Amino acid sequence: MIQPVKDSLHRLMRDLRISVTDRCNFRCTYCMPKEIYHDNHAFFKKQELLSYEEIRRLAELFVSLGVKKVRLTGGEPLLRKNLNELVRQIVSIKGVEDIALTTNGLLLHQQGQELFKAGLRRINISLDALNPEIFGQMNGRGFDPAQILDNIDYATQLGFEIKVNMVIQRHINVKEIIPMTTYFKDRNLTIRLIEFMDVGNDNGWDSKQVVTKKELLQLLQKVYELEPVEPAYLGEVAQYYRYNQSAAKIGFISSISEPFCSACTRARLSAEGKLFTCLFASDGFDLRSMLRGGASNEELLEAIQRVWTERNDRYSDERSTHNTEQRKKIGMSYIGG
Repeated sequence: MIQPVKDSLHRLMRDLRISVTDRCNFRCTYCMPKEIYHDNHAFFKKQELLSYEEIRRLAELFVSLGVKKVRLTGGEPLLRKNLNELVRQIVSIKGVEDIALTTNGLLLHQQGQELFKAGLRRINISLDALNPEIFGQMNGRGFDPAQILDNIDYATQLGFEIKVNMVIQRHINVKEIIPMTTYFKDRNLTIRLIEFMDVGNDNGWDSKQVVTKKELLQLLQKVYELEPVEPAYLGEVAQYYRYNQSAAKIGFISSISEPFCSACTRARLSAEGKLFTCLFASDGFDLRSMLRGGASNEELLEAIQRVWTERNDRYSDERSTHNTEQRKKIGMSYIGG
């Protein structure tokens, strides 16, 4: 039995985020701005993507090194056909304690039932506003929030545990915070408010657009009585609060104002098989070439162990003291959020 590996800062590898496609049907301004990801943008070809069998093989190896939780991301993962087949394969891996999905929710009516049958139980759904004009502007395609809300209701009826992710940008959707939190509180669903992050180099990030957790909490405490909730596990990204006399929770993901690099346990596998050790990484290690070049499991394990053991990423900790804005970073749609 291989022992769990630690990086150079003594962080274990406990979570694996797998991007299954770099394509998306949205063009969110903070992730895939349409000016750059236009209709003629060159996405990966089918043969460049890892197959489900290749993903499963790598997932088994990561699990043998200590991974307990797997999350499927994109791009938009529901654009990948028959995603339930991959879910079924990952659920069957001994040692996987949790599998979840991050999606914009637009296609849940098409795949939700089969995903639930395959064993998926947790879904994070992105929704940045209830106002149609604001949401249409932010998603870059003019999609109406009613479409997403309908699919959230559908997924809830199927039995999924739902969390809603809302990226906050100053002067754009701050006034949507109270309507959003009230809407999901009344439905007993968790919402997570995410500070606008400088992922990649294409989203025009400016620190002046960031609304910090402190500001958000002050705003919310004028309306709600909130009680802090203890972390559910080591490395939990969101800091949660519970509404008074309610089971609903609200979470804050504060990578900018309160970095959590010291507790990061996430490895990331891109759609074409590169291993990244940080959301803000510049490059990754090519596992696909090893897979398709005939590498044994032992050789793949040695490579994964080496990459993780040498890991020293702490970008968010260093952001305030180094000139990190000019650093080349991989795009969020490529590596997953």
